[in-house]
Amino acid sequence: MWIFGWKGPSGFSARSTAEEVTQGIDGTALTAIVTGSSSGIGVETTRVLALRGVHVIMAVRNMDAGRNVKEQILKEIPNAKIDVMQLDLCSMGSVRKFASDYNESGRPLNLLINNAGVMASPFMLSQDNIELQFATNHLGHFLLTNLLLETMKKTARESNKEGRIVIVASEGHRFVYREGIRFDKINDESGYSMLFAYGQSKLANILHANELARRMKEEGVEITVNSLHPGAIITNLLRHHSFINVIASTLGKYVLKNVHQGAATQCYVALHPQVKGVSGEYFMDSNKAKASSQATDAELAKKLWEFSLSLTSQN
Repeated sequence: MWIFGWKGPSGFSARSTAEEVTQGIDGTALTAIVTGSSSGIGVETTRVLALRGVHVIMAVRNMDAGRNVKEQILKEIPNAKIDVMQLDLCSMGSVRKFASDYNESGRPLNLLINNAGVMASPFMLSQDNIELQFATNHLGHFLLTNLLLETMKKTARESNKEGRIVIVASEGHRFVYREGIRFDKINDESGYSMLFAYGQSKLANILHANELARRMKEEGVEITVNSLHPGAIITNLLRHHSFINVIASTLGKYVLKNVHQGAATQCYVALHPQVKGVSGEYFMDSNKAKASSQATDAELAKKLWEFSLSLTSQN
C-alpha cells in the first residue's frame, strides 16, 4: 500500500483507489476504449469503468488474455458491458484494422484511454521498423487516436456529452534532458539507452496530448485531452528486468501503489465531473500536476505532431 496519503484540491491522494475516485458516478450512457486492458492497471481500469456502467471495449494484443479478463470481471459484475477487440500497437496495420472495424461498427465513442505501454525494453524495432518503445507508447496511440477522432466528434455532437481522451504518460518524461525528442535518433541503436528511449516515448505522450488539446479547442470540438502519471506501480512493465522486479516486488508494498491505486488517476480523468472542460493538463494522484518544461514546449509538440504524421503516412 502507498504510504503517503496527502489529499490534493480534488479531495483525493496517492492512496485513493479507482473505485473511490469514481464513487457515485453513473457511466451507463458512455462507451470507452481502453488499450492494454488485459494486464496491470488496464484490467482495473476496465473493471471499474464497467462497475460504473460504462460499455468498455478492451483493445488488446492477446485475445485469449483479454477474454480471460472479461470472464473474470463478468463473474464479479454480471451485468458488465465488455467487448474484446484485437489491437497490436506496434503494428500500424493492426491499428488501422482496429480503427476501421470500430468505425464501421457504428458504435459511439465517448472515452478513449490510451493506457498500453512497454517500459525500458532492449533495443528492438516494431513491425514498421521503428524503435519499439516510441512505436508502441506513442506512435501507435497517435495513429489510433487520429483514426477514431471523427467517431468521437460525431458521438459528442449527437449525445451532447463531452468526449474525453486520456493518455497515460509517466514521470519517465523527466529522464530526457535538454534534447527533448531527438527526431534524428529515434531508430539509432548506437548508444541506445533503454531509459532514455522510454523517457522520450513518455515525453511524446504528453506533447501529443497537449497539441491535440490545442487543436480540439481551436476547432471548437467538445473533446478534452489530458495526460497523466499513474504513479509507481508493481506491474509487468518491468518484465525485461527480473532483478529490479524482484526488488520492487519485495519492497513495493511499502512504497509503491497497488493496481487499485494505480488505475485511479486515469479513471478520475476519464469520469469525474471535476475534470469537465479541463483539457491540455497533466495529472498525478488524481490532481493536476506540473510536467517538465520540455513537456509543455508548444513548438516541440507541433514538431512531434508533424513528425508523427510523416511516420504514420509512410506505413
